[in-house]
Amino acid sequence: MSGASKVSEDFSSLGVSKWLVEALRSMKIAQPTAIQKACIPRILEGRDCIGGAKTGSGKTIAFAAPMLTKWSEDPSGMFGVVLTPTRELAMQIAEQFTALGSSMNIRVALVVGGESIVEQALELQRRPHFIVATPGRLAHHITNSGDDTVGSLKRVKYLVLDEADILLTETFTEALATCVSILPPKERRQNLLFTATVTDQVKSLQNAPTIQGKPKLFSYEVESMDKVAIPATLKTTYLLVPEQVKEAYLYQILTSAMYSESSAIIFVNRTITAEILRRTLKQLDVRVASLHSQMPQQERTNSLHRFRANAARVLIATDVASRGLDIPTVQLVVNYDISANPDTFIHRAGRTARAGRSGESICFVTQRDVSRIEAIEVRINKKMDEFINVHDTAVIRKALNKVTAAKRESLMAMEKENFGERRKVNNKKNGKEKTYRRN
Repeated sequence: MSGASKVSEDFSSLGVSKWLVEALRSMKIAQPTAIQKACIPRILEGRDCIGGAKTGSGKTIAFAAPMLTKWSEDPSGMFGVVLTPTRELAMQIAEQFTALGSSMNIRVALVVGGESIVEQALELQRRPHFIVATPGRLAHHITNSGDDTVGSLKRVKYLVLDEADILLTETFTEALATCVSILPPKERRQNLLFTATVTDQVKSLQNAPTIQGKPKLFSYEVESMDKVAIPATLKTTYLLVPEQVKEAYLYQILTSAMYSESSAIIFVNRTITAEILRRTLKQLDVRVASLHSQMPQQERTNSLHRFRANAARVLIATDVASRGLDIPTVQLVVNYDISANPDTFIHRAGRTARAGRSGESICFVTQRDVSRIEAIEVRINKKMDEFINVHDTAVIRKALNKVTAAKRESLMAMEKENFGERRKVNNKKNGKEKTYRRN
């Protein structure tokens, strides 16, 4: 039996429309993954769904395929809303919907911060079939635009929360409530929650009514997802680093013979750190891009494109990039700053060692971080090894002078440009809206 016909049988047997099976085949999507096999038939039955599976397991198609199948039976008006915490993830999901539905003239609206509100309002007035949005920007349209712009949201059939564990945190409470308030009541729409971490907030949604004698809510977690928090192909290491020379150690690692050709994501906790590192490494002739919330949206998009195309070898990022983004070739993840939440480590590390490939995660550990590393080791059920590939003190000293000079120039340039002042002004001007603008 040929591989193509096997794909056809497999996806068809889940209830996916023939045209969509063909679209999947043309995108070289072969066997359905575990979460797709489990969730697609249940969603097609009309049941609500909580789907838990780690990053890279095919969650987007697990909700997109049944929604597109049902939409194609009656392709009219606004059909579904997908909410997700970051602009980049929203863009990626919108691209996937557009690609899958291209043969059916699908209309997908991307509604995220950093883009023209007026153009988005006009696009919403044209009644797109699917809206992919960050909660803050969609809430802004619901609050400020008229019924001719958002009125059709009252008739949507599906609401998807992607990365639901993040969306159900306090950060998004207000915006999410505004988004849900205009939709049909939950009994009259299907609610699909997908997440890489099934938190207590997600679990609390499991009490639900029945449909045709079955619980309306179907909950599926990829087996032993929690026990295998990180893949076996991921090497986890730590490096004890004095706080004041972290940049020198990072530069030394990135330019060493072992890693000089590796693609790497450097995770930091604050946007100002991301900007300092980007500028410093650029001064030192490292091909670098950055991704954080204070960048204009076009710059964020360009950075991702440059990194995916290997025009930039190193991406400095806040946790905007830790979730769901499809960046397939990352060989090294450096936790330059350690997050207080051990699950954040898992999402960051999930950027490498995907689909059976090997990868490496290095944690920079300062004196303040020891308890955080211990909490991560408990969470992943694994002791980290000490990173031993940077040990030549003379080389570190040589790097230190260059890096210190480059950092000094970067800080002077940032001061001259008033980096960060624009956000303070905007926050004062917009009051409560600042929570929305995190998206």
